[in-house]
Formats: sequence, C-alpha cells, structure tokens
Amino acid sequence: MKLRVLFFLSASLIISCQKKLPTEESLLGYLPPTPAAILKITNLSNFKSELKNNTFLENTKNFALNQALTDEMKTLDYVAAEQPCLLAIYEIGKENYGFVMVAKNSPDFFDLDQASNKTVETLNYQNHKITKYSVEENTIFGWHDSDNILLSSSQLLMENIVRTKKGNSVDPSLEKLYQTVDPDKSAALFLNLAEDNSLLSLHKNQDKIDHPFSEWVSLDFSANSDAFSLNGVALASDSTKSFISLFKGTSPLLNKTPLVAPLNAQAVVSYTFDDYQVFAKNQNTYLDRVKPIDSLFQTTEEIGLIYLNGQKTVVLHSFGTDGLSEFLESNKTNTQSYQGSEIIGLGIPDLITEAFAPLVQDFQSNFYTILENSFVFAESKEPLQTIINNYRGTSSFGSSAIFTTAKAPLANESSMLFIADKAGIELFAEQEFSPELSNSLKEADLSEFAFASQVVSENDFAHFNVFISKIGRAVESNTVTPLFTLELDTDLAIDPQFVKNHRTNKQEIVVQDQNNVLYLISTDGKVLWSKQLEGRIQGAIAQVDIYKNGRLQLAFCTNNQFMIIDRNGDEVPPFKIDFEGGNLNPLAVFDYEGKKDYRFVITQGRKVYMYGNSGKIVSGFTFKEAESPIIKTPKHFRVGNKDYLVFQLENDRIKILHRVGRERIKVDEKIDFSSNEVFLYRNKISMTNQKGVLHQIDTRGKLTATNFNLNADHGMYATSKTLALMNDNILSIKGKKVELELGVYSKPKIFYIYDKIYVSVTDIQNQKIYMFDSQAEPIANFPVFGSSLIDLTDMDNDKKLELVAKDQENSLIVYKMN
Repeated sequence: MKLRVLFFLSASLIISCQKKLPTEESLLGYLPPTPAAILKITNLSNFKSELKNNTFLENTKNFALNQALTDEMKTLDYVAAEQPCLLAIYEIGKENYGFVMVAKNSPDFFDLDQASNKTVETLNYQNHKITKYSVEENTIFGWHDSDNILLSSSQLLMENIVRTKKGNSVDPSLEKLYQTVDPDKSAALFLNLAEDNSLLSLHKNQDKIDHPFSEWVSLDFSANSDAFSLNGVALASDSTKSFISLFKGTSPLLNKTPLVAPLNAQAVVSYTFDDYQVFAKNQNTYLDRVKPIDSLFQTTEEIGLIYLNGQKTVVLHSFGTDGLSEFLESNKTNTQSYQGSEIIGLGIPDLITEAFAPLVQDFQSNFYTILENSFVFAESKEPLQTIINNYRGTSSFGSSAIFTTAKAPLANESSMLFIADKAGIELFAEQEFSPELSNSLKEADLSEFAFASQVVSENDFAHFNVFISKIGRAVESNTVTPLFTLELDTDLAIDPQFVKNHRTNKQEIVVQDQNNVLYLISTDGKVLWSKQLEGRIQGAIAQVDIYKNGRLQLAFCTNNQFMIIDRNGDEVPPFKIDFEGGNLNPLAVFDYEGKKDYRFVITQGRKVYMYGNSGKIVSGFTFKEAESPIIKTPKHFRVGNKDYLVFQLENDRIKILHRVGRERIKVDEKIDFSSNEVFLYRNKISMTNQKGVLHQIDTRGKLTATNFNLNADHGMYATSKTLALMNDNILSIKGKKVELELGVYSKPKIFYIYDKIYVSVTDIQNQKIYMFDSQAEPIANFPVFGSSLIDLTDMDNDKKLELVAKDQENSLIVYKMN
C-alpha cells in the first residue's frame, strides 16, 4: 500500500522541478506512454516562490531521490517562459529517470545565452530535426512543431515523441483527473500508481503482494513557509484491485483512535466504514478469496493502529461489544489487573491479521484489553499498560500539538487517516521503505513537523489529502503523560534512576531486579544491555569520569563489592574489589574541587576504605576505622573553602572530619539518628532524630535543636535553602503544610531543575506519586500512578521533564511533564 510513500514522493517530485506547466488537455497527447508522474504548473512565479520559501522542502532537498532528479533537470534552469507547461517523469532504466517537458512554443522559452561551456548540434530522425544541447555536464534534446516546444533529457523519449507527433493515447482516468485541477493553485501533481516503477515502489520488500493504492492520483499543490499541502482525487476502476476500493460503498466516520492513543504516540492510523458487510465483501475481492463474512466483527466501525515506542497496537472500535467480548473471553489464556482494567492473554495470535488484512499486517494479537467500546490488541503487555495509564489520565494523542496541527486543514471524517511525527515517519521508513530513503529521512531535520494523510471515500473515487506542517506552537501545557512502561522478568530490587549517556547527552535508566541483574534502558523503553551482578546494589548509583575524557562510568557498591562499569556494562579494571564479610554501606563519591579527582569511600562496619581514580587506597586519609559501626553513606559538604566529611555511627555519635581524616568539629552530644540522611541546610549540617527533632551543627561546632514533634518514621530531605518533612500524611515544605490522603508515604525528595524546585513524595500504599513546588502548591495533573520514590530530569533535552518510578512490582514507568 503506497499511501505512506506519497508523503515523500510528492515532495521529491516538487523539489525536483523548478519550472512550469500547461492547462491544455491536448498537451497530454505528446507524452510517451506510462509516465510515473506528471507535474502541471499553471503559475510559474507563484510556484517558484512557494518552493523557495517552504521549510520542509528545504530540509529534504538532500534526499537521494531528490538529488537524482534535480541533477537530471539542471538544464531546465534555462527555461524562462511565462506560459503553463507540462513536466513528465519516466523510468528509462532501473532507477534511471528521464523527463519530458511540453509548452507552447515561444522564442525565449529555452534561452542558453547565459550558459557557459555549451555546445549545440542537430540530429536527424525520420526527416525531423532534433536539437542536442550540451550544457556543462548535462544534455537535453529539443524539438518543436508549429504550436509547441518539447524538451527531454532522453534521446529515446524524444525520438518517441517525434515518431508519434502528439498521437499518443491518453489514459481516460488521467484525462478525467486533468479536468479537476484547481486553476487557482500554482501547480498540480499526477501520479500513476498502477504502473510498476522504482520511482513509486519504495518498499524495502519488493516481493510483497501489494495492489496499488489507486490508478491515478491528482494533487493540487500549495505551500507557505511553514506548511505545504496536496489536495485532490484518487481514481480506481472496477477492474483494478486498488487499496481505496476496500472502502467503496461505505461512508467515512469520525476517527476515534487518536482519543485512545497516548499523547506520545509516534503515529496513528485509522480506517473507518459505516457498513462492515460492504467492507468485508470489498476485502474478499481485494484478496482474491471466497470467504463467508464473519458476524464476529459485525459491529466494528473502525480499525486503528497506534505506533508507540516502536511497537504496534491495534484498536477495534465497535458500537456493540457483546459478541466479540464473549468470543475473546472463551479464548483467553491468562489475565492480570492493571489500574482497574484487565490485560488478557489471547490464544489466537493471527485473529486480527486474518480478519483485517491488508489493513493490519505483521501483527500478533497476543494480549488485549477493553476500554469502553474499544478493544485494544498488542503483541506484548507494555503498550497496553501505557495506553491504560494514559486513558485514565487527562490527555491523549487527539489533544497533542502534532494531531491538532496536522488535522486542522483536513475533513472531520475519514475513511483513512494517518498522522505522525518525525519518529513515526522514521519508524515507517525502517519497516517499509528502501534503505536510501530511510537514511535520508533520519538525516533530515524534520523534528518540528507533523505529517498527515487522509482519504475520504466516495462512490467511485476518493478525496485524497496530504499535509505537512511545522507543529503549532500552542502546545498543551501542564499535562503529565505516560511515555512507556517496561516489564522485567522478575521484580525490581532498587528504584529506577536516570543516568547520562555521554554520547547523546540524553538520559537513560538503570535498574536492578531481584535476581541481581542490572539493566540499562533507552529513552524509548528498550533494554540496551543487562549485566548479572553478584549482589544487590546498595543505595544510588553514581556517575563518574575517572579518565577525565568525558566518558562516564557507573560506580556503586553491592553487599560485598565495590564496582565501576562503563557505558556498555563492562567492568573497568581494577574496580571490582571484593570485601570479605559483605555488609557494605552505599558508596560515597567525593570530588573536593570539582576536578574529577574522585575519592571513593566504602564503609564496612567500623572500617573505612578510600580509593582514588587509580583504584588504589588513598594513603593520606587517616580515618581508617571508627569507634562504632558506620550506619549510613558518608557525606561531603563544602562551606566556603572548607570541606566537611560526615560519618554517622551506630553509637549515636557523629564524626565531622577534614579531607585527610582528622577531626574538624568535635560533637559531644549523642543523637538518636532517624532513618533519614544527613544534609547541608542553611550552611549547617542537619539531621533529625527518632523523636522528630532537627539537629543542626554550624561550622564552629554550635549545635541547635528544633522540635517538629514528628513520628519516628518521618521523612526528611533538604537542600541548601529548602527543608521538606513528611509526617504521617502531612507534607511540610519550607514550613508550609499540605494534608494528603491517608496512606503510607515515602520520604520526600527535592529536585532543582531549570531554576525551579520540585518536591515529590509517593503514597506506597495507594500507589500515587505527588509533586509540589517550593511553596507547597501542587503541580498540575498530579498525583500519577507509581509505587516508589521517583527520579526526575529532562531526559531528552527538550526543556520538559520526565520522571521514572516503579510501576508494578516487576515493571517501571516513565512520565513526561509538559
């Protein structure tokens, strides 16, 4: 099905031609048979201006197909007539193209006065004179009669024209479409989709059974700086098995799939019909089969495809669900509950492809869920989890800037609708197009564009629209949308966190499961690698650059090992150090001067080990053993030009040291430490005890205490100027209190990103993630679903934040905040 190809082919042909075309039907008779495409320009000045100023066409000018056609037509730069003209493209050899141009004869139509390095010679063919022009590296052949002048890049094509003298037969469909051109448009494009030629057959798999989209398509062209559109008609005779004939005799409906698709879907395709019986008969004809029409899908009126993180889901919209629900229920293999919906295993993987070929191909219906009157099928559970999560939320693809931009000029009801962003176009290119076109798309800067195609079926033809535009700037704000969920083989052992990819400057995700397997996960939810570790990672993973070359490594402690691994998951020697007896605290990484001269501090019971970048013990650090076991990760704080190394001991003592390990501040008072960490708050070393008293030690050793009357299991987090406390269901931020629903809450966590403070806390019992600003005001569209502490960052450098958290016990979820 060549519907998607038309996006790029249309642009390719338009970019290639810089000249002009006729409105007179008689000119078609000059054209040799089976052109791949014809361009008719009615207003040369307007057309050139539209081409020159369109951003999308400028960004795709380096496509291989564009360059091949443009190189072939360089000599047309010397065409300067003001009358309309016709330009036809032919395949005259495998991936070898030629053109023919026809226009009313005038003395200045083809003027080479300004050309350098040119030669002109006359060839005789059947008593007619053909002029051969050689201009620099290009050759063009010219011939004229009393009324018209013709130019061609191919001597073979020109000889065909001279031989037939305007006597070529014209396809009746082309003649019919020729009359539908809007005279107010600068140009129109005619595509011959029924002919097999490499210009149109851009599929990766050329052996694929693929009836043409239609026979001929006519598309009126218009463009401005930010958008261009192609609007016209597609025709197919009753004798031709064409894709648009699947919808013959049906009426288009309002497309519902965009309302089910998540906001971050890469592409959405929707097919509608008001009468399944008529569609099923057309389908049998298209597929050359005799098959009884199954009443199972009798109430289906739309088939939707949602492309999400490289995976495809299929949605069936129905006006009556009972029959299909009972059938699916009788064939289920398993079921699990997810956020109030059921995700059900299905034992008929080819159900959808059998029922709805060729609309759905290369798809296995292994799982499904039901959302009101919509049945959503997927090959794996993760896309269904994302769709369910999004469906329970407040936004959908139908409210996205991509959809609203692309849909604006199109009809409200469609027989076929395709809308995508750059990622969606690239996904189709990888699956369907030749490697040359796929690579060209990836290299082009199309991130700002929305792509749309629409077919509205009538009785014996179809309206066809293509629209490409810069995405509208009125992006819906204050939305929180699930990007993806990822299910692991077993339960998560640690909370997921973001780590930087030094190659792309984007953020990826690391997480470990209960089998001690460490995973690195890409920004679109794919596992990049997994590594079996010998033990559970303690605390957070640190990123370091031990070679000071911009390449980042992951550093951490397990129960009995200190390890550093590189971006590929490989161990960095000599950083795999075993500690007999285990029981290590989380790793502490100190970088005193910010020069990447790291100090890796490992604590085991009373013992302290400090390593440098070389993997050797730092001999100058004298604090080798504490008087009592160390109970938490050591901390390094810098106030002014002084360093403070803080160790909390099991005997309720706190040690505050110099860099070399000598005591900097002596604290005599014992503190019954709570489970919270120690922080630097308002230039004071700050911690709470189990009675909810905030103890603070200033740089001169003065200790103050503030009683907040907190429960023993309270949560605390602090930055230099912000203190957050969680006590039962009361969250306090800078002294301002928020009462949340009753639940079991995590410790609060503070993030400072793009000059804004975010405070997050998670209700573990009810699996809700809350987010507030520094004034204790809730962030819009929170809470969202999640069951762990979060990590928050701008994952893809678009100034919009993403958060990651545990979803179910064995899965994680990523949200995007707009």
